[in-house]
Amino acid sequence: MSSPIADAARPERAGPLASAVRKIKWRVLPLFVVMFIVNYIDRVNIGFVRQHLSADLGIGAAAYGLGAGLFFVSYAIFEVPSNILLQRFGAKLWLARIMLTWGLAAAGMAFVRGETSFYAMRLLLGAAEAGFFPGVIYYFTQWLPSNERGKAMAIFLSGSALASVLSGPISGGLMLIEGAGLRGWQWMFLIEGMFSVLLAGFIWLWLDSKPRDAAWLTRAEQDAVLDEVEEEQRQRAAAHPVKPSLGALLRDPQILIFCLIYFAVSLTIYGATFWLPSIIRKMGDFNDLQVGLFNSIPWLISIVAMYLFAMLAARFKFQQAWVAVVLLIAALGMYAAGQGSALFSFVAICFAAIGFKAASALFWPIPQGYLDARISAAVLALINSIGNLGGFVAPAAFGLLEQKTGSIEGGLTGLAVMSVVAAGVVFFSRMSPREGLPASAH
Repeated sequence: MSSPIADAARPERAGPLASAVRKIKWRVLPLFVVMFIVNYIDRVNIGFVRQHLSADLGIGAAAYGLGAGLFFVSYAIFEVPSNILLQRFGAKLWLARIMLTWGLAAAGMAFVRGETSFYAMRLLLGAAEAGFFPGVIYYFTQWLPSNERGKAMAIFLSGSALASVLSGPISGGLMLIEGAGLRGWQWMFLIEGMFSVLLAGFIWLWLDSKPRDAAWLTRAEQDAVLDEVEEEQRQRAAAHPVKPSLGALLRDPQILIFCLIYFAVSLTIYGATFWLPSIIRKMGDFNDLQVGLFNSIPWLISIVAMYLFAMLAARFKFQQAWVAVVLLIAALGMYAAGQGSALFSFVAICFAAIGFKAASALFWPIPQGYLDARISAAVLALINSIGNLGGFVAPAAFGLLEQKTGSIEGGLTGLAVMSVVAAGVVFFSRMSPREGLPASAH
């Protein structure tokens, strides 16, 4: 990161750099937030159609859980290769390609006819979407100075919370549409998928791969951004002449710990995401829109919690302790969710959401501070993809449990145990931020 002394030595850059950062944020961040919202909705909207898939196609609880989770298998397999291809072909082309193909796959969900086609489309959707999240992180490293990336990431991650709130009412409302020989759940998949396709065209017209391609920046602003990013990299390279290899990082036990923690967080998030609409339906005779509105309540609460805990973590410095605290909150809520009526379970999940959504937001600054920037994009993609396999394990296990026992109480208890384990790991592990690996690791 640039030092104050270095900044003072080049005052001619400060004005254009500040102007460029403002323009970049206003032009790029709103688009990325919208992409994240659409991405999340296309990923989790099957949670609202489980009952319809069962009634219309005969897809039972176990098959539904497996199909919901298969998304994350292909997602994990293609995440790192996709991020490498983004660096080769440029963000404009590759992010537009990701959005186009995932939109087509999401729309194709409207035409599944049974378990096999359901599994196939979920695998295709995961493969199409892979690379989006780490691709955005990489984009920030090429366009923003280091002291601005954290703020940009916080705004970008807010898209996940907004999507959690919006997904229920949007999906539930679209499912009320009937006609042209299609059921409401088919219209939902078609409309939400085709919106992603249209957004891909906008990305192609709006986004630029490199600052030098941005006609909306002046030449002085382009130079200031490029000089700042290159200067940061020169300073990092001078401090650590040997670039850490990906292989060395994969042998670093700390990376495995990051993967374990994020796996536990993802387990809880997706366990709640894919089964919450079913719990809500047991509370009363609600239509699809009403289920969607109820589904928004835990996520609205979680937004407030995310920002509250972010403020506390910024004021009282010990990021690991705050991650451990919110994981314990998630554990308590998920355990309680398996102990009472559907209404009690819903209230308990509202409480758990305070913890698991805050944990997701508070977690990422820890590996970002630990990793060398020259290799961080690939490793963050790895952590994200392996961690997101929790999105496969949770719904698949829940589906099997419900089909075999008629209850998901055991699954909820398992999620609570995993959150407690993750809380202990994150609290007691050494995760001090550092610029790179020690010399012996190279």
